[in-house]
Amino acid sequence: MPERRKLSEAEVREAIASLGGWSLEGGKLHREFTFADFVTAFGFMTSVALIAQEMDHHPNWSNVYNRVTIDLSTHSEGGITGFDLEFARRIARLPT
Repeated sequence: MPERRKLSEAEVREAIASLGGWSLEGGKLHREFTFADFVTAFGFMTSVALIAQEMDHHPNWSNVYNRVTIDLSTHSEGGITGFDLEFARRIARLPT
């Protein structure tokens, strides 16, 4: 399991380059997903929820119709950790 040490901004920026679609916004990993409709977006959220439960690491997220917005950070460390990067990698493997 990745460590929960807060990463430096340089470490985060380097990691984001390999994440595809994720950005750094407000000190959090950020990504917006757009789907064909609400049901597809909700199905995606269900898949993310299963990952979150398995990792015991839960995102800040929202859903409006066919859009899902996800922000990841580790609150106890006050920033982005390797745990957030691993969560983003797992999300990236899901069909979108």
